[in-house]
Amino acid sequence: MKSEHSEPTHTDDTAGRPIDAGRPDPATETFVAHRNLLFTVAYEMLGSAADAEDVLQETWLRWAGVDLDAVRDRRAYLVRITTRQALTRLRTLGRRKESYVGTWLPEPLLTAPDVAEDVELADSVSMAMLLVMETLSPSERAVFVLREVFGLDYEEIAEAVDKSPAAVRQIAHRARAHVAARRPRGTVSPNETREALDAFRGAVETGDLQSLLDILAPDVVLLGDGGGVKQAILRPVVGADKVARLLVGGLGKVSAPTFRPAQVNAGPALVLRLEGALDTVMAVRIDDGLITGLYAVRNPQKLSHMRQETSLRR
Repeated sequence: MKSEHSEPTHTDDTAGRPIDAGRPDPATETFVAHRNLLFTVAYEMLGSAADAEDVLQETWLRWAGVDLDAVRDRRAYLVRITTRQALTRLRTLGRRKESYVGTWLPEPLLTAPDVAEDVELADSVSMAMLLVMETLSPSERAVFVLREVFGLDYEEIAEAVDKSPAAVRQIAHRARAHVAARRPRGTVSPNETREALDAFRGAVETGDLQSLLDILAPDVVLLGDGGGVKQAILRPVVGADKVARLLVGGLGKVSAPTFRPAQVNAGPALVLRLEGALDTVMAVRIDDGLITGLYAVRNPQKLSHMRQETSLRR
């Protein structure tokens, strides 16, 4: 896919007159205007920023060949192309996950502060919610994302997923019930989040076992993703005592680790650097003032979107 800077900058308009060389052609202009939205759709369907970028490239290639005069709603048309490409990619991704070493976690994104201000969008891109959506079928996931997150009507979704509006309604109902039974418990105030993250950071930096036990929920779950490239736990670790001892024991073997708070997938996280190099991104789920979920991504192939903020849009 061509970037905003490498898109074609001039062409002939319908009357044969050259368009101003400083202004993109209409197809490029429309695509760039909706790019963040399309990336968000693809990322929520896939949980992989790299695959979402590939989907955007495929979307651009198809969009570039469209007769714009025949398109009534350009935004809806682009979302339809992106959804279809993401569905194809989602099935391929599913086969890759079957041979993945250890737990597969979504690719973490360093997100801008404004993403967290949109409560529904922030919830939908959280690590916890993306993992819930992993339990949906491809069609259920597409319908859920387009309906519950982006508010598309059933007719628009039906065109995007090649099903009837009646079938889409049934899928939406089934997906909504499935997610409701598994979704995170609720929202947490910024102050509560900051206090819990500060307490957790202080405890892991000092190796204070008791302080960790005080901030971890009794049923806390730790998931790790090394992808077979970096050492990581291969199965979920459940329970405050087990998680605390694993964290203290593991970090005790590391020389001079540094932790920095960050907003990852619109939620709290700690970024671990060793000798200045990015090593681990640990997203944190907080409920009722206690940490209930830790998602530690170490696979270096999944950390490229931690270099700069990613803009997500609805």
